[in-house]
Amino acid sequence: MTPPPSSSADPVISLQGVTKTYAIWDDPSARLGSLLRRMLGLGAGKKEQPRFTAVHLLNLEIARGECLGIIGRNGAGKSTLLQMIAGTLQPTTGTVKVRGRVAALLELGSGFNPDFTGRENIQLNAAILGLSKTEIAAKFASIVAYSGIEEFIDRPVRTYSSGMTLRLAFAVCVHVDADILIIDEALAVGDARFQFKCHATLDQLQKEGRTIIFVSHDTNSVKRM
Repeated sequence: MTPPPSSSADPVISLQGVTKTYAIWDDPSARLGSLLRRMLGLGAGKKEQPRFTAVHLLNLEIARGECLGIIGRNGAGKSTLLQMIAGTLQPTTGTVKVRGRVAALLELGSGFNPDFTGRENIQLNAAILGLSKTEIAAKFASIVAYSGIEEFIDRPVRTYSSGMTLRLAFAVCVHVDADILIIDEALAVGDARFQFKCHATLDQLQKEGRTIIFVSHDTNSVKRM
């Protein structure tokens, strides 16, 4: 991934010299064996594993209220970058500093338990994103209304279509008062009406000074943001 220009104005996200590499394993047993050797203090073994570099020496600053659109081919490192900012991945080298609450829609339904109902997943996901029980209770009706799937809210998420799952996940993300909102490709599965609703909400969040990172293969969507 090629680093974009940095912004110097009050960065809420700062990456310095960030590289992320992954070892390429021939089979799962080799990976497990390496992990066990490390846990036992025996080193990683004599064989040097080939590695894939997803992000290389990236320097990036994003200021409060900025919207960053990211476009790239599959395998360019987009999702890896977002996961490091969200804190679900750690860089191999370099530092990632984030100030403020982050709400991330990285993969459709990520953070949802498919066997839990929509109601239960709202409560679980909102709690993971930092809301208290009182805050969740106060926002619950608004989240459900925004999602538009009221009649299915007490059914297991595994019975939802991809569009219904998107509606619920996006509704939670935009109701947790996050300082930073990260969206990775997910809006592509929504119908046209809900996509319009999502973009209108993102426009409003921009006006409120929220920071937004938006990944899409749709050039027009990124230009619009």
